[in-house]
Amino acid sequence: MKHPASLLNVAAVIAFCGALTGCLNPQDVHSSVNGEDRSKLSVGAVQRSVRVGMSDAEVAEQLGSPNIVSTDDEGRNVWIYDRVTTSVRATAASGPLTLLVGGGAAAAERSNSTLTIIVKFDKAGKVRDLAYHSSKF
Repeated sequence: MKHPASLLNVAAVIAFCGALTGCLNPQDVHSSVNGEDRSKLSVGAVQRSVRVGMSDAEVAEQLGSPNIVSTDDEGRNVWIYDRVTTSVRATAASGPLTLLVGGGAAAAERSNSTLTIIVKFDKAGKVRDLAYHSSKF
């Protein structure tokens, strides 16, 4: 049988660790889950940076490499950018009850968004048409 003092020490360590968990900043959790490698591609960025008449090199400089490169029925290039982003927002609960039970409660809200951009080029390699679709769920 363990000594009552050692059980008390273990309980104190567990309570201390639980209390520290309740001190996490939800924004820090969000940043650590998503990381800094998120795609900067957005509808606004596309609207600001891609114009009819731009060269394919200029589009690649602004948006990066497309996911899909194909041709239409006339042999003109069509670039498709397809991005799916998952965002996790953590929330933490705190208060007298959470301190009594030895820590904070945490919850996460997960949302997904998609962005599809279609850039159509003419025979000279200049943008002739631009379309995009964005959704969140």
